[in-house]
Amino acid sequence: MFTGIVEEIGAVTAVETAGDGVRLTVQGPRAVSDAAHGDSIAVSGVCLTVVDQGSDWFTADVMRQTLAMSTLAGVVPGLAVNLERATVAHGRLGGHIVQGHIDGTGEVLDVRPGAQWSVVRIALPAELAPLVVDKGSIAVDGVSLTVSAASEAAPAGGIHWFEVSLIPETLAATTLGTRVAGDRVNLETDILARHVQRLLSFTAAVTAPDSSAAIAAPTEGGSA
Repeated sequence: MFTGIVEEIGAVTAVETAGDGVRLTVQGPRAVSDAAHGDSIAVSGVCLTVVDQGSDWFTADVMRQTLAMSTLAGVVPGLAVNLERATVAHGRLGGHIVQGHIDGTGEVLDVRPGAQWSVVRIALPAELAPLVVDKGSIAVDGVSLTVSAASEAAPAGGIHWFEVSLIPETLAATTLGTRVAGDRVNLETDILARHVQRLLSFTAAVTAPDSSAAIAAPTEGGSA
């Protein structure tokens, strides 16, 4: 479990093929400062498990499904990544509840710099659009953010999008400060929205009891 508060910007230093997945080595001295074998570290929003480590690096395996769902597909050495250690039970929940389970990727459509912040508009798959609400929470590349605007249910041009406003601290402390139009980013929608959507999906499947299975009441004068 994570909170979406990035602790440091790390760098991928090695990528090795491992079956139908890959094994990544990531430099991140703060992330491994108290890490142990089997611990979880979020890499740009993707929850990975430490399988080896050194004084300032760790190695993790990434399976095929994760590669297909995230921007880690095609990862190369030198890639900057956001790093966050799993939260501790007695810690502050500074962002929101983040699982590190990516729903998919989005594409940066526009970056509008302001005097004190930047507004980033991101396109997202149509199936994720209902899970994103104005003033709600979303994790972008593992960064906990508040949605500042969202497209209508049937947007013009058919492109679903949302916007986030990034303060100077977020721009400096995460990789989002270098994002430009055309970049892909990992998206994790709010866990509560996902559960509500799942529950509602069963509503249509609920049908009335089969009348043929009903027990007929005995007619008057019939035998007992």
